[in-house]
Amino acid sequence: MSSMRFANEQDTRVKDFDPWRGFTSSALSPEWRKKLSETARRCRAQILKMTSLAASGHPGGSMSSLELYLTLYHMARVDPRNPMRDDRDRIIVSHGHTSPGAYTALAAAGFFDPAAAMHGFRQAGSPFEGHVERSVPGIEWDTGNLGQGLSVGIGKALYARLSGLNFHTFVIMGDGEQQKGQVGEARRVAAKFALSRLTAIIDRNRLQISGRTVDILPQDLAAEWEADGWQAVEIDGHSFDQIYGELHRAVTNEGRPIVIIANTVMGKDVGFMENDEAFHGAPVAPDMLTPALALLGDHGKDLPALRELRKQGPPPAFKIPRPPYPPVETGQPATYGADVKMDNRTAFGKALLAVADLNLPREDFVMAVFDCDLAGSVKTAAFGQKYPDNFFQCGITEHNTAAIAGSLSAERAVSIWADFAVFGVDETFNQARLNDINHANLKLFCTHTGVQVGEDGKTHQCIDYFALLNSTFGWRVITPADPNQTDRITRWVLSRPGNFAVFMGRSATPIIPDADGRPFFGGDYEYRYGRMDVLRRGERLALVAAGNMCAIALDAWQRLSREGVGISLISVADWSDFHADDLQMLAAHEHLVVLEDHNVKTGLGTALAAELFQAGARSTLTKMGVTAYASSGPPADLFRLLGLDPASVVARVKAILG
Repeated sequence: MSSMRFANEQDTRVKDFDPWRGFTSSALSPEWRKKLSETARRCRAQILKMTSLAASGHPGGSMSSLELYLTLYHMARVDPRNPMRDDRDRIIVSHGHTSPGAYTALAAAGFFDPAAAMHGFRQAGSPFEGHVERSVPGIEWDTGNLGQGLSVGIGKALYARLSGLNFHTFVIMGDGEQQKGQVGEARRVAAKFALSRLTAIIDRNRLQISGRTVDILPQDLAAEWEADGWQAVEIDGHSFDQIYGELHRAVTNEGRPIVIIANTVMGKDVGFMENDEAFHGAPVAPDMLTPALALLGDHGKDLPALRELRKQGPPPAFKIPRPPYPPVETGQPATYGADVKMDNRTAFGKALLAVADLNLPREDFVMAVFDCDLAGSVKTAAFGQKYPDNFFQCGITEHNTAAIAGSLSAERAVSIWADFAVFGVDETFNQARLNDINHANLKLFCTHTGVQVGEDGKTHQCIDYFALLNSTFGWRVITPADPNQTDRITRWVLSRPGNFAVFMGRSATPIIPDADGRPFFGGDYEYRYGRMDVLRRGERLALVAAGNMCAIALDAWQRLSREGVGISLISVADWSDFHADDLQMLAAHEHLVVLEDHNVKTGLGTALAAELFQAGARSTLTKMGVTAYASSGPPADLFRLLGLDPASVVARVKAILG
């Protein structure tokens, strides 16, 4: 089926926004007030129709947010003819369940045909999903997991600042989601960085799924936002004049960011729906649809045609281009000699700074590094000292930071977040999943991975990073073997689109030598994503090692070699994608032993076993990994207790070979 076109999509050469856009006047004109008021009545009827045709949805909040949506999509600097122009204002919908309100307002503003949204809402294969998605022109971010929008807005506001485009970002939210801790994290970070070109609008209809917000979890919204450094103002959320006036003040604001608390009525203008939480997440009953529409002056004459369209299948998809990933100069890789004592995270920090030095002098290049109170440990401190305007210390706000960094990465920018693995993945998996859904390009560098963290103990020993990220469809997991490979991987990852996660331990990692004693991953070595590296060649058995376990595996290989046992030694850095030639190479061995600093149930060994079995391999496969939460202690002692030290590997290999 052919793709749906934007309204006036053929005219993409428009240089200027329409004159009324951008809240340029201090007050709303009488003509616009009348037009928007008439449009609101029509849109409320469309909300009822689309949720009734789908027999599901959230009409109540959509109707309370409607005047906010209509004002934003008609008056902000957005362009229905070219919705992805880089200088547009960003409108982030955080309470994504109010998608019917957003869709009808976008249609009214000329982004697409309203009939498509009405008959395609929540239909399998339709771009008009139940929560707002970027499959619809004008929607900036897939949301619905409440509490994400303000963080996403910060990412957009930072892009406006770093790029020099200076557009405005509006985040429309629900009052129920203010209960979420991530919103508080985001408020404080936005105030810290004085993001005056970021405005939050709260639809306060005072109801959520389970009843009144004051009964579910009482809050003083104005006081909370003011305490976190924002200017708070309350308005009538159904008054176009008040909405417009405060948004005009917000876009001309150069002080603390502004939050507009809009007092609204759930189910507005349909008497029996008003102030009834039952309509938060359910459409009106079929026998009440006609009376409800009549209250809005609509007789539902188009319902038979809409039902017929729905029977014919979903509306076609839109063609929505994504911003191109910026070109990145990677420079010459560093080579660390065999006598160098260094951890992988230090090699990452040096490579990051080298890439920044090559690219940040360009006026059109946007790069940002985010930290959560760990710059010294994750080795981003040197970048922050040299490029303070591009370094964002967000404090201990991991959920917020994951969303900010992901949001920025979806623009024409290189966005890096470095953190301990247990915070960067385990604690923030929901944000990682949303970044994947939104086709972000986040570069996540995690240190202090696995049992190698040692003395910090089991709460900080992240042994499930691959299991979590591999359950998405877009994230790619990489574990460098030593500082030389870390340097090359860092440069490669920074120059490629997509979500990549690079995992490193804390301790110093020996330089892996080749058979002649030279750095295997140094010199002319070229990192090729998705390919394994054969460190040593042997027969019958291949010892497959991942990341920091390569040094242990090499120690075991050397002990076996001295005893006359010749096996292959394979390094696997890329866990998410295996090349067919490498699988064939592994399958040529009778036995495979996989050594990893990861939960043995869900790590590299399990992934390889599935791929090899599917390929018809007949090799035996033994998984040597973390089988239980470890205690505190030096890494070498913990590996010994877990049976992952060189002596244990030697014993296992010899037992397999008989």
